Amino acid sequence: MNLSIYFVTPDGADDALVLAALRGGATVIQLRDKRATDAEMIAQARRLVPQLAAAGVPLIINDRVEVALAANAAGLHIGQSDGDPRKARAAIGPDKVLGLSIETEAQLAAMPVDVIDYIGAGPVRATPTKPDHAAPIGFDGLARIATACPVPTVAIGGVTGGDIPKLKSAGCAGLAVVSAISAAPDPEAATRKLAETWRRQ
Repeated sequence: MNLSIYFVTPDGADDALVLAALRGGATVIQLRDKRATDAEMIAQARRLVPQLAAAGVPLIINDRVEVALAANAAGLHIGQSDGDPRKARAAIGPDKVLGLSIETEAQLAAMPVDVIDYIGAGPVRATPTKPDHAAPIGFDGLARIATACPVPTVAIGGVTGGDIPKLKSAGCAGLAVVSAISAAPDPEAATRKLAETWRRQ
């Protein structure tokens, strides 16, 4: 799975934003919406799954197992407070992708490696996108986690295209962004620039 340009949707993202990121070269899209109902997320995910699948891009659902299953999404991403990863794996089955947020080296050490496909490590920097985030780990902390992690690492939390050389040096497989795409005047162009920068470095 190509994790290089991992777009996490902001609350209330419409299909047009997701598809703009897809056209621009996003390699993974995570549907995350803390305000939407399960029914609303299922409906949106069901609309998006075929279009993303046709482009070879997985749609990952944040946190909500029922939505991931009902929409036949490619996978699920959970945080540290979203329940036991083993239970999540049992619920979605062996063939779906399961990602886990890791904020500390202690969390990484406790991770059940056999059920996780990739981690989202961070926040690298403080970010207004998620006001309740854990303490930033910085690039040194990111490098320590990525080096020790037995599965691919995606950096998240205040990272931008300008950080790509550092992220690659740290051993990351990609970067996860929200506002770098969603708040851009032209989300498709912003995604394309990220993808081109990743390829060039």
